[in-house]
Amino acid sequence: MIKRLIFLFIFFSKIAISQNSFYVDSLEVKIKTLPKEKQLQAILEIPHDKLIGNISRSEILAKKAINIAKELNDINALADAYIKLSLVYAYKDKREKKIIYNLKAIRIYEKTGNVEKAGYSYGELGFFIKHEDFKGALYYMRKGIKLFEGIENIDKADATYDNYGVLQGMLKNYDSAIYYHKKSLQLKKQKNDSIGIPYGYVHLASVNMNLKKFSVAKKYIDSAQIIRLKRNDTYGVTDNYAYYGDLYFIEKKYQKAILNFKKGYSLSIKNDFTSLQKYCANYLTKSYLAINDYKNAFNYNNIYQILKDSTINAKTNNRVAELQIEFETQKKEKEIAQQKEQILKKELEIKKKNLFSLMLSSIILLLGIVSYGLFKRQQHKRKEFQNKLALKEAQTYNKLQDQRLRISRDLHDNIGSQLTFIISSIDNLKFITKKSDEVVKNKLSEINQFASNTISQLRDTVWAMNNNEISFEDFQGRVLAFIEKAKRTTTNIHLNYNSTVKNNIVFSSIKGINIFRVIQEAVNNTIKYAEASEITITIYKLNNKLIIEIKDNGKGFNSNTVELGNGLVNMQHRIEEINGKITIHSKTNKGTKIQIEIPITKINE
Repeated sequence: MIKRLIFLFIFFSKIAISQNSFYVDSLEVKIKTLPKEKQLQAILEIPHDKLIGNISRSEILAKKAINIAKELNDINALADAYIKLSLVYAYKDKREKKIIYNLKAIRIYEKTGNVEKAGYSYGELGFFIKHEDFKGALYYMRKGIKLFEGIENIDKADATYDNYGVLQGMLKNYDSAIYYHKKSLQLKKQKNDSIGIPYGYVHLASVNMNLKKFSVAKKYIDSAQIIRLKRNDTYGVTDNYAYYGDLYFIEKKYQKAILNFKKGYSLSIKNDFTSLQKYCANYLTKSYLAINDYKNAFNYNNIYQILKDSTINAKTNNRVAELQIEFETQKKEKEIAQQKEQILKKELEIKKKNLFSLMLSSIILLLGIVSYGLFKRQQHKRKEFQNKLALKEAQTYNKLQDQRLRISRDLHDNIGSQLTFIISSIDNLKFITKKSDEVVKNKLSEINQFASNTISQLRDTVWAMNNNEISFEDFQGRVLAFIEKAKRTTTNIHLNYNSTVKNNIVFSSIKGINIFRVIQEAVNNTIKYAEASEITITIYKLNNKLIIEIKDNGKGFNSNTVELGNGLVNMQHRIEEINGKITIHSKTNKGTKIQIEIPITKINE
């Protein structure tokens, strides 16, 4: 019989919902010709279910009530209008706006001494922030309940008790939850509150669901639905579908759960109930996942995420927290203002003490000024000494730099010119001894080559001495020039060069010439002894180190049995001198790889 009644109520629910929407629309038309006072009264007297039955139009009317209350300078009506608008934004899931208007109302109620409405507003504030700030929700809810103590015939306490029962349920204090829900329900029945009674029923149903008492829970939901359909309570009917969905979901009757959540979802969209739309979309996702319908689960999850992101984000959360802090700060400032009168009475006594404190402070200040003067004087002397020391260091550095430049000029002008003269003389001797012994000619060629190499090395040394620092770009240019020269002297070996290093690394002159000499030595040794057809030089950066690899495909050697020659030993000394590390890997007939690791100590940004 009950199922048949429910079916009939559901059949007429669409008509009921449209009537709810019509109530607000018709009221908006009716009050246009009324005086401002009557318009304000009519808007503030809109029943709860009618107000949220047409959210969009109710928002317009609530804002209109605020403007009229301001025009009439009716501060009590203004607070009530703020609560109306706050309620609209709660069901639209506009969290920040809900908090703003709720706090505005609380300030007025506290200012005018309306304890009952202040308690109700605190309860609403706590209930609204329960998911984001549960601790704060309990604080505001308990504050509201405390305000009701000692007041008889409280009109709005039932809603606060009911919502506080919800918080107890969230804490899994089910006995306490049932106590507050039933206490609230008793007050609602005494007032014959057909709007509030269904809320009490569905909240009791929720507790019984958690206690696995499903038949009891369903009876409560059925009772709530009958009343809500009879009242044409649009939001209540939509809310009931969500509770039916919850019940069937917990019972794992997923098809029934989906049917009810879809009804709730559809009505939520139609009536702009954003919070219920988000809730139904979330549980439709879970229900479809439970029956492995991943396509529908994916679709509803996308809807849920969009709704969630539009209402809950970091900016909104921060703003809500700021509003709560501002509100509490203002309250504390009010308390401070009340204490000022008592503070003023004590000021005379404090002034007497201040005279003594002022004298003591003056002495301390004088000592402080003297101490500061001595400190600054000492600081000035220390700074002057540091400047003199820095000047001497700069002068010493300039002298060393001048000596380096002079030595490099001497090397270039004297030794360089002498080596050039030797090369020219050898070339003349070769021409003169054109028909002489071939052995003499070969010897002269060797001397010529040696002198040419010496001049090349001398130029590299002069290059390094002329620079206090060497950029990677300059260094790389020297390496490439050396490779090109090596290519010209040998035609049967292919030389490759790869680098991923940016040009912002800077070497000291010693570090730059040492690395360059090691690369020269490694390549020359390979050309002379390795019988290789390919040499590859690779430079890259790894963990704040410059890595240089010289690899060939020559005959290699057994590093365990072969003793290192002077060339390799010199290479090791050069790298160790600049705090680097050199590793030589070689196997017979498998080539050789020399890896150099140099710490990077300076980078130009």
